[in-house]
Amino acid sequence: MMKLLIAILLTSLTFALSPGEKAPEFILMNQKGELVSLENLKGRRIVLEWYNEGCPFVRKHYDSKNMQETQTFALRHGYTWLTINSSNVGKQGYIEDSEAAKKRLKAEGSRAQHFLLDTKGVTGRLYNAKTTPEIFIINEQGRIDYMGGIDSIPSADKSDIQKAENYVKTAIKEIAKGEKVSTAKTKPYGCSVKY
Repeated sequence: MMKLLIAILLTSLTFALSPGEKAPEFILMNQKGELVSLENLKGRRIVLEWYNEGCPFVRKHYDSKNMQETQTFALRHGYTWLTINSSNVGKQGYIEDSEAAKKRLKAEGSRAQHFLLDTKGVTGRLYNAKTTPEIFIINEQGRIDYMGGIDSIPSADKSDIQKAENYVKTAIKEIAKGEKVSTAKTKPYGCSVKY
């Protein structure tokens, strides 16, 4: 455990991540009070989603059901979806404990298997997560296939969803065909993560 914590701290001192790089390891508590780590999910395809319930950009995707539909699409393709909240105590979107996380999952109608609490922001900083929402797709080898925004139109307007390219779905489709992700990194948009 101590070695893992040292590795996490050392990783946080490195530069920004890029597609193809190893996804940083983390251990976080989920909505059931269980510890979840990338090590435990080794060999699985994973989507990480940074979340803040009060962010209008997050609201755009959840209130329109676009996020839930994207989650369902990922699950059908064999992905494990992890929603991460890195809001600190007293900041917008802060979620106090596992019970509050469970209620948020239910209220959102989220399809995420795990809602992870990162109140100290350690995992968010490891991934250099800047916005909510921000997405990372990790392959079975633990490497990043995609990182960035959920789609191509950086607005909080729900009417833009139908016109936008959903980068997450596009990446998952390309991976399913055995192709390299054509747009592996995009600029994330949304509210700043409230560290």
